[in-house]
Amino acid sequence: MTTTLTAAELEILSTKAIAAKATAYCPYSKFRVGACLLTAQGEYISGANVENASYPVGTCAERVAFGTAVVAGHRDFKAIAIASDIKPGATPCGMCRQFMREFITPSFPVYMYDVDGNYTVKTIGELLPDSFGPDDLSKE
Repeated sequence: MTTTLTAAELEILSTKAIAAKATAYCPYSKFRVGACLLTAQGEYISGANVENASYPVGTCAERVAFGTAVVAGHRDFKAIAIASDIKPGATPCGMCRQFMREFITPSFPVYMYDVDGNYTVKTIGELLPDSFGPDDLSKE
């Protein structure tokens, strides 16, 4: 992994991702997910899943965090933490993996926290091998 977080950055990232679970709107699945994204500028941007009665219309925590960051003008990111109430922690869904790949490189770290606050970390390249990203499109 090319991005190394300090102990303080990782602590803040995890605390904010775990806290974001409380803001999840998940009346149907009861599956709370919180996320926190650390920008290259040192800002922490949180997100939580938002469900909808028409299930495919719901939005995952990771996409909420990235969308909020992008709308605020951020394009460079250091890491994301994702927190769920299961053990082991949930990995990003396929749609989120591809969505995140638009803004990050394969070496980007994804910290996945379980119900007890323990985490595993993988790169987006490990979670989405042979990914398709902006660098794959012609620049002509």
